[in-house]
Amino acid sequence: MANVTLEHVSKRFGQAEVVRDLSIDVVDREFLVLVGPSGCGKSTILRMIAGLEDASSGSISIGARLVNDVPPKDRDIAMVFQNYALYPHMNVHDNMAFGLRLRHTPKPEIERRVKQTAQMLGIDHLLGRKPKQLSGGQRQRVALGRAIVREPLVFLMDEPLSNLDAKLRVQTRAELIKLHQRLQTTVVYVTHDQVEAMTMGSRIAVLNNGELQQLASPAQIYSHPANVFVAGFIGSPGMNFLNARLIRAAGGIEVQAAGLTLRLPPALAAKAMSAPGADVILGIRPEDVRKSEADRNNAEPQAQARVEVVEHMGSELFVYLRLAEDTLTARLDPSLEVAPGDTLPVSVNPERVHLFDPQTERTLL
Repeated sequence: MANVTLEHVSKRFGQAEVVRDLSIDVVDREFLVLVGPSGCGKSTILRMIAGLEDASSGSISIGARLVNDVPPKDRDIAMVFQNYALYPHMNVHDNMAFGLRLRHTPKPEIERRVKQTAQMLGIDHLLGRKPKQLSGGQRQRVALGRAIVREPLVFLMDEPLSNLDAKLRVQTRAELIKLHQRLQTTVVYVTHDQVEAMTMGSRIAVLNNGELQQLASPAQIYSHPANVFVAGFIGSPGMNFLNARLIRAAGGIEVQAAGLTLRLPPALAAKAMSAPGADVILGIRPEDVRKSEADRNNAEPQAQARVEVVEHMGSELFVYLRLAEDTLTARLDPSLEVAPGDTLPVSVNPERVHLFDPQTERTLL
């Protein structure tokens, strides 16, 4: 297997720069996910690694070899597209074997690889069928199998699950994770779905407007987002953002927003001490908003919010609240009885809030 290294890679189409000074080192046998909204440059990055697009500047290496001038067929990669791109006149066996035949692989070796891969993917009983006789999930497995039989250094996957229905997408996602654990290959996977990114990636590269926003593990990105974009993009529902101000009070630091005041715990206050009196963006995850209960000391709830929308999700309850001029989304216990128009006392876990600079939108913590 091999690592993939991009150093200061940029891509321009005329005057439009779609990838800007990108540097990423994909570790050997890693499952790296490129995630971001449509038009952020993630598929262009994948195509540059594959050799289907030339980098305008910078270098791309696979293993120890610089591949900027190496044609796609000699890069030892295999690509799985959003469109399955199966040959309609060939059966499953021949679709999987076609690339090996072009490389003049001995016939016994072709048969061994096709049979082994088909068994691994659970499509060995479909080898005689044509693509039109297969379901969407089966076609996707055939496309994966065609890539796997190549035994490449690197797998490149461009939104391979986007054509599947929701249930099949979840099932195939789990199968891809198990497949990577079994094959132990380097995978670069492109998606716009942050749920796929969080559940599949060893690390996630979050992109926006052709620039890398953050590269880290799923847990690190979720708990410690580098900026407002990452915080809002990763997580469903997304993070709440409130305009707020840091105030020094009684030997500590408070965050004051319209209708809500939080006292920062010592660990967070120490990090925010450099900006007392400054305007900030207060970030709150929906799961860190809870219905407030008066404690034994009859403590008052931190805020009173008006319920606007209630979404019952079965295992959880999403409640959209009006707090002064802001909207606050809460993920609550599904047993809670609440309806639009109710007034709900809410509190926020101050240990888990996020603070961002309103000018740079980068985290202060």
